[in-house]
Amino acid sequence: MGEIRTVLKGEEIPESKLREILQKANLLDDVNSNIDLQQFSSGYSNLTYLITTDQKEYVLRRPPFGAVKRGHDMGREYKVLNALQGHFKKIPKVYFFDESELLGVPFYIMEKVNGVIVRNEKLVPESYGEISDKWLDTFVELHALDYKEVGLEDFARPIGYVERQVRNWSKQYIAAKTKEVKAAAVVMDWMAANQVESEEHCLIHNDFRFDNVIFKDDTWSEVAAVLDWEMATIGDPLMDLGTTLGYWTMASDPEFLQKGLPSSTVYPGNLSRSELVSEYARRSGREIDHIIFYYVYGLFKIAVIAQQIYYRYKKGLTTDPKFAGLEAASEGLCMMALQAIEKKKIENLF
Repeated sequence: MGEIRTVLKGEEIPESKLREILQKANLLDDVNSNIDLQQFSSGYSNLTYLITTDQKEYVLRRPPFGAVKRGHDMGREYKVLNALQGHFKKIPKVYFFDESELLGVPFYIMEKVNGVIVRNEKLVPESYGEISDKWLDTFVELHALDYKEVGLEDFARPIGYVERQVRNWSKQYIAAKTKEVKAAAVVMDWMAANQVESEEHCLIHNDFRFDNVIFKDDTWSEVAAVLDWEMATIGDPLMDLGTTLGYWTMASDPEFLQKGLPSSTVYPGNLSRSELVSEYARRSGREIDHIIFYYVYGLFKIAVIAQQIYYRYKKGLTTDPKFAGLEAASEGLCMMALQAIEKKKIENLF
């Protein structure tokens, strides 16, 4: 599921507590089993651990230290994955959820799905053509699910979704900002004045990108699982597409964006952002108007997430050195959004 490392200092879970958790979850067949704990290093959000026993491997997910609940909702992630069992095959099985009794914060345990995740590797163009094809099919398949049939009818409030997102992400940016960024202020005002409220709602992932998808193997012919559902909700599918476009860095993008938001989508064989929009529209049957708004929203949302992580890093609430450059990444994303507004397009902005 990603690169594995020794658990960072301050983020450990004592073996006695792990043993208690596994016993409570009925996942420890032998009370004398050896237990090993490691950490997945690739993520920027929730803390993800690999638990290895003599019998099996499990994954434990919990919020980062010092994080607010919004955007790190383990209960939400567990509920979605549990509801999707039997309706959407491309997810890990979930075994156990605890609100706060055992670790002091919400967490859940799921199966470890084996496979291959695409993380900025330079592959041959034919591979990226296959990866993009299966990845996009999965995205469209997710948006075609009947969330009422799945049992998520009361999961969220779809009416007014776009307005709430614009308002809430703007508030979160202001709360986490560490310096004044003129582009951010302009983008927030523009989104408030140009938001588009859709009448269509479906289950949306809200973080759908290459490195949140596990392929069965490197033939790229089958998606084994979609990960990281903590921001999933019922809302406008084009807002989901906008977030994906925000992560879809291209080789023609400026260097500051490619460094601040590295992505394997820069390599030959991938669609451009405009091609991705057209292909999503063709496969989903949706008409896509106002794509500038959705793209700007996606860029700004990612900018806020980066800024929030940097804020925790600056406060000393997390020590991972990879977070040190996120303030600059957040500012670059706001600059990119401003260019999209001014030039009225989603690529070739500089």
